[in-house]
Amino acid sequence: MHEKPSGHSRPVHGGSEQILPKPDTYRPLPNMTNGRLFYTHLLLPLAVFGLLITLLALLHVDWKLAQALYAWQGDHWALRKGFFTETLVHKLGHDLSIAAWVIVLTAWIVSFKRSSMRTWRKSLGYLLLSVLASTLLVAWIKSWSNMDCPWDIEGLGGTRPYITLLSTRPDWLPHNKCFPAGHASGGFSWMALYFFFLMTRPTLRWYGLAAGMGVGLLYGISQQLRGAHFVSHDLWTAMICWTVAYGMYSLFRPKSDSTAGTAAS
Repeated sequence: MHEKPSGHSRPVHGGSEQILPKPDTYRPLPNMTNGRLFYTHLLLPLAVFGLLITLLALLHVDWKLAQALYAWQGDHWALRKGFFTETLVHKLGHDLSIAAWVIVLTAWIVSFKRSSMRTWRKSLGYLLLSVLASTLLVAWIKSWSNMDCPWDIEGLGGTRPYITLLSTRPDWLPHNKCFPAGHASGGFSWMALYFFFLMTRPTLRWYGLAAGMGVGLLYGISQQLRGAHFVSHDLWTAMICWTVAYGMYSLFRPKSDSTAGTAAS
């Protein structure tokens, strides 16, 4: 009596065994239609973001939190040159984000060489482009947004007046590039792992989202402790990265996801 092979097994070809399960062996989640995705994965996050950013502005959280962090460090940004905040999280974290992207790039290139990874090529390509587009978009906005860092502002160790995002900036102030949070984008851009796993292994999608959010929060909070960004800068970066990830997924999304299917448990 022969045991029936499982749905995830692959036959051996030429002495080599399938290493990775095919992404298409994971059926789409129920009711994951284009319309449902649009409301739950874009409109709802945008609404929550709008509410949070409004509350931050009305309650002056940016200024109050920055003042509290500044005072806590002895009325100067003692952690600006800290080993953990600058060396580990800022410098090494930047390098690790690039290294992670290069690893995905390598896997995508290998997918052209190995038949066992061919079915992962599209999802890996999505992840590559989403992370790259998110970080480049944040960097582009930083180049013209002309916002100051907390450490540049009077009362927080600097000499410039505190100007909010929608306020008119005087012409005599020098140009600055502190909004949105560039370093945090190196973490938040990896929220695209949610959609990567939605295309490949849906049961892992929340782990992917947690990984991107976790690293983004680590990078963002560390920069706030250094006086490099306000909390709203990180919130804007997170929303930009999520919106890009959703937009890219809409382009790469498998056609099979447009109809209801059986949920992966």
